[in-house]
Amino acid sequence: MAHNRPQSGGDPIADRRVKLDRLRTELNAEPYGQRVDDLMSLADARNLYNSDKVDDDRAATCISGRVVLLRNIGNLIFMTLRDSSGDLQIGISKKSVDRETFSQAKLTDRGDIVVVRGRVGITKSKEITVWVEPVEENQPPYALASKSLVPPPEKWKGLKDPELRYRQRYVDIYTNPDVIRTFQARSRIVRTIRHFMEGHDFVEVETPMLQSIAGGAAARPFVTHHNALDIDLFLRIAPELYLKRLLVGGIPRVYEINRNFRNEGVDRRHNPEFTMLEAYHAFGDYQTMMELTEAMIRKVALDTNPEGKIEWGGEVIDYNVPFRRVHYGELFENTCGFSMTNFDQVRHKARELGIHEQGVDSWIVVNEVFETVAEKGLVQPTFIMDYPSAISPLTRPHTDDPTLCERWDLFVGEMEIGPAYTELNDPDIQDERFRQQLEGADEELNNFRTLDEDFLHALRVGMPPAGGLGIGIDRVVMLMTGHRHIRDVILFPLMRPLHLNDFNQTDEEVQATQTTT
Repeated sequence: MAHNRPQSGGDPIADRRVKLDRLRTELNAEPYGQRVDDLMSLADARNLYNSDKVDDDRAATCISGRVVLLRNIGNLIFMTLRDSSGDLQIGISKKSVDRETFSQAKLTDRGDIVVVRGRVGITKSKEITVWVEPVEENQPPYALASKSLVPPPEKWKGLKDPELRYRQRYVDIYTNPDVIRTFQARSRIVRTIRHFMEGHDFVEVETPMLQSIAGGAAARPFVTHHNALDIDLFLRIAPELYLKRLLVGGIPRVYEINRNFRNEGVDRRHNPEFTMLEAYHAFGDYQTMMELTEAMIRKVALDTNPEGKIEWGGEVIDYNVPFRRVHYGELFENTCGFSMTNFDQVRHKARELGIHEQGVDSWIVVNEVFETVAEKGLVQPTFIMDYPSAISPLTRPHTDDPTLCERWDLFVGEMEIGPAYTELNDPDIQDERFRQQLEGADEELNNFRTLDEDFLHALRVGMPPAGGLGIGIDRVVMLMTGHRHIRDVILFPLMRPLHLNDFNQTDEEVQATQTTT
């Protein structure tokens, strides 16, 4: 009943539905495929080419990919397929396949996923090509695995608008090959870190993401509600207090790589959910964690580039040389020109920088000035050591100077990659510091922050001295892959929701809408 078929009327989406209908009614073909057991990656198929082989001696293969280029020249059709390993051309000659197979190929669009069987050869222009032909009994040489009903980005140059790329990552990945490589690199980096930690006798664990107390860091949490127990819960800010409980229990080296959630700002270095490595080493200290971190970051860099040198923002970061180590007070004085304890000059500098300093604790102003001035230009790996105790109340005081604490922050590419501490394990001091912290919290923070009595009880049971570490995995991936925005290394970053109709807009239309709103 041809008169009931969809009509395109020049609409590319309607045209694809017409082809979908023809595949089913005229060719009795299933446009959404079935199981295939003998698939080979496109890269592996390409490597089968042997210039010494001709005709039937050429290697046979079964491959699948998304059609990214298509040239129909009458009795010969060329397509370029893409999978996660790369691109490969296929050729379909009308004389090499039956009528139904060639008709299916004629109804193929860019964006369709196909499965083909054939032999690996070469074209007159010397391009390695899989020539589609029957190579296995009872197996079709060409079949659709998924008919795409949405046209790909124009001219297959990939999505251009960053907002749309993050929203439609599933399109971004297959149209922009560099995106695939970024997330393959991310997987390798995380795997390297895991192997490194295991090689240093750390045990990987999983701690709760739903917590009854928002603890482990001074940040605003996301709040949810558990219906069965009728209690409010918080998405994890940090795993710290649970990991320390495991030190109390007798696991001497423990770590976790998992998601944390903080209900705060979004910018090029912050996403509300992010991946952290957090680790604790019984009978270690912040120096122990410094040595561990430097070795780990260098290992990741060498796995990324055997020379250990990686470009970042137009500069080359050298991870082979020893990381710089500088004291907080020394760096403050070198960059500001006066001591961090000269509070009059600190406040004068704060006013110059536009930092609000009236009625604010002097040490908080010191750190605001430090973050604005001293952290600039820290491109090469740098450990900033021995922060003032007044701005790190939950860290053990320095053994030589109690006004300082045993803490460092690692900076690379002008980004903080993570801090480490010599942990407090005196339950009475920890109790006092917790209460002081709660007293200093504003009204909003006090709505959800409470004292973690169970953690304090765990400290009273007894936690060994320890070093603790937190490393932002997303930022490490940014450094290793050369990306300047955290959204480029998170598969599905948090975005403001769009209306359904926005998904069919062009890049330019979406961009115009965002500009006006």
